[in-house]
Amino acid sequence: MQIIKFGGSSVGSAIRILAVKDIIKDKLSQDPLCLVVVSALSGTTDLLKKSAEFAVQKKGFSEFVEEIKNKHFNCIADLGIDNPALILRIQEEINNLNEKLVSISLLQDLTNKTLDQLLCLGEIFSSEIVASLLTKFDMPAEAINAREIIKTDNSYSCGIVDFKLSNELIIKRFEAETGVKVITGFVAESAEGNLITLGRGGSDYTASIIGAALNAKVIEIWTDVDGMYTANPATVSKAFPQAHLTFAEAMELSHFGAKVIYPPSIQPAMIKNIPILIKNSFNPSALGTEISNNKQASRQSICGITSIGQTSLLRLEGSGLVGVSGTASRLFATLATSKINVILITQASSEHTICFAVQPDQAFRAKETVDQEFALEIQSNLINPLVIDRDLSIISIVGENMRTVPGTAGKMFNALGNNGININAIAQGSSEINISAVIAQKDEDKALKVLHEEFFFPDHKTVNAFLIGTGLIGEELIKQIKNHSDTLATEHGHQVRVIGLANSRKMILAEAGIKPTELSLELLLAGQDSNLDEIRKFIVSCNLPNSLIVDCTASDEIASHYQSFLESKISVVTPNKKAQSTDYLQYLELQRVAAKRGASFIYETSVGAGLPVISSLKDLIKSGDQIQRIEAVLSGTLSFIFNSFDGSKSFSAVVLDAQKAGFTEPDPRDDLNGLDVARKILILARECGANLNLKDVVIENLVPENCRATNSTAEFFQLLQESDSYFLDKLSTAQKRNCKLCYIASFADGQAKVELKEVDQDHPFYNLSGSDNIISFTSDRYKLRPLVVKGPGAGAAVTAAGVFADIIRLAGH
Repeated sequence: MQIIKFGGSSVGSAIRILAVKDIIKDKLSQDPLCLVVVSALSGTTDLLKKSAEFAVQKKGFSEFVEEIKNKHFNCIADLGIDNPALILRIQEEINNLNEKLVSISLLQDLTNKTLDQLLCLGEIFSSEIVASLLTKFDMPAEAINAREIIKTDNSYSCGIVDFKLSNELIIKRFEAETGVKVITGFVAESAEGNLITLGRGGSDYTASIIGAALNAKVIEIWTDVDGMYTANPATVSKAFPQAHLTFAEAMELSHFGAKVIYPPSIQPAMIKNIPILIKNSFNPSALGTEISNNKQASRQSICGITSIGQTSLLRLEGSGLVGVSGTASRLFATLATSKINVILITQASSEHTICFAVQPDQAFRAKETVDQEFALEIQSNLINPLVIDRDLSIISIVGENMRTVPGTAGKMFNALGNNGININAIAQGSSEINISAVIAQKDEDKALKVLHEEFFFPDHKTVNAFLIGTGLIGEELIKQIKNHSDTLATEHGHQVRVIGLANSRKMILAEAGIKPTELSLELLLAGQDSNLDEIRKFIVSCNLPNSLIVDCTASDEIASHYQSFLESKISVVTPNKKAQSTDYLQYLELQRVAAKRGASFIYETSVGAGLPVISSLKDLIKSGDQIQRIEAVLSGTLSFIFNSFDGSKSFSAVVLDAQKAGFTEPDPRDDLNGLDVARKILILARECGANLNLKDVVIENLVPENCRATNSTAEFFQLLQESDSYFLDKLSTAQKRNCKLCYIASFADGQAKVELKEVDQDHPFYNLSGSDNIISFTSDRYKLRPLVVKGPGAGAAVTAAGVFADIIRLAGH
């Protein structure tokens, strides 16, 4: 005996019904009796419900009736079924449908009893059509109305099954049968003879009831997906079907939003320990998902992530709840009396608050009911009126293995927190098979993606980056992303997904992502006008996990928007020094906002380009070390200039060589004035906890007075020659002392300085060469021999590599 159920999508068209016919033919070759339960043709039940709703509102319903009629007659024609009796039966039912809708319209009354009588027509029609098609292909089939064999109470739209009577009728009906029986899903009958439906999704329930009654070996549910997925594949692209689930896991997943199987369907099969197999009629070769009592010990701690959108959270709170027995029973009894379904319950250990979640359309009725029940306590100010929080979702992780794997809850909440997703309420059952959290509905999709990656692909992380700035560093970063994205994904499990690109003029917004091979500056030619507020709104609207701005500019304007990005839970990665060296209170505010909103503010490359300067300093401080002094050569440009200035050329000629080599800013005075170096030492000082502003840094300006007000670089170089003798004298004096000149930034005793100094042969900066940077940390632990970080401190490629490393670091966070 074979028990097979086909959902609405599986019988949604003539092509799909022909595929169903082939599946049934294969099953019939394996067993002489094949019981086939069918849903209505896809969309039919919705059309029937809409026609009834329009009728009771005195709106036109005839178009729905016509669509239902055409849907079924066209299907019969497309299948080539020559059965006048079938067409006559459907036409008669369509006529009856129309008459009932007219009555509903005249009376303006639609009861659940009448609605059940209408909604069952879809299953009746589909069972007749499938049976006729099978008979046409030499598989004589009988259409059976399930009301003959499944009996319930009088609970319209959600009948409670009388299993004792139903089992007797099912066994009696099929004990000596062979061939194919096509049975209406969803439909049942009360003891009084009233037609009752089993709830939306009830066709699965029908199959399970019949399979359990007959002790079937397996109950097959054929749908339009390859099984029960680890998450909704429409939202989470990396979701995949699980080969095995336990009954308990499937029950939890289906209760909390997974729509592959109707939750009550699991119970009859579970009682009889009959496996349920979820199969895809669109892809019969797929293995599907087996639901049984078999546990898979080797699987991850969880088996799936699911959610319920559009949820309302209701809070009953007040001092009158504390220590008062029976409050919870009163609360939930009054909700049950009003037939309000509670999805989730949580209570604080203080007993001051009870939270519960319901469907939004039941929230107001729940408030009225509860406020009425506790009217005296509310009047006495012992309990507050019920509070409703709307626009929420419930997200749940499910898995039997989490019982034996410590840290699962922490992993869940940490992943949500790192992506700026706030949790309104938490619930976990004593069975430890489900952990649920109530979050803002706008964060639902993001949370699903975040948790799926965290639990099923812990070594594979994706960051969604918006690149701003297409100068030397930005252009080089684009090249590195293009050249290394494949290696990064295959060897390290990280993906940098570029969702936008902008410069000061144009921007490209690409929620679906820009393929690395297509990432280029030419893209911006077709872009729209650049707008930082629009970029922020775009990233917020995408609501993607691990979203970040990569600012490869030196722009004050972009830096001024960091706070709004961080407030919107968008991380910032940048070599731009402006925000970290702005007003001290604003600097602290950026750090506070980043921490509060769960966003990262990473500016490693703002000091020392690709060198690990800030991270090394932070590690020293976090480990309890005390910084006594910092000395550093922090300008690759000035390092190159003074390492090259040996007297063989004039100072102005060396500066000109540096400009031609691309080491300086377009205007070399921006390097020589020391302001850039001052910003860098200020950043390091602030990392040490110093309350300093840029004006507090003592700066030796290397631009001679006569050169500061020139209007062009050409004029600057001409006037700089007049100061060559000054710099040559400085050099000569140093050389006589066996010293060399270095432009050094320092921080000690709460003071920061930037100055041109002589260093002798014993100084760690003496052997500095090229454009290298060097940073020396003297601390309690590194007192006699300072910790030194040295390496290339200038150049677009080095800086871009550092930015790229920061992005990847965020991916692994």
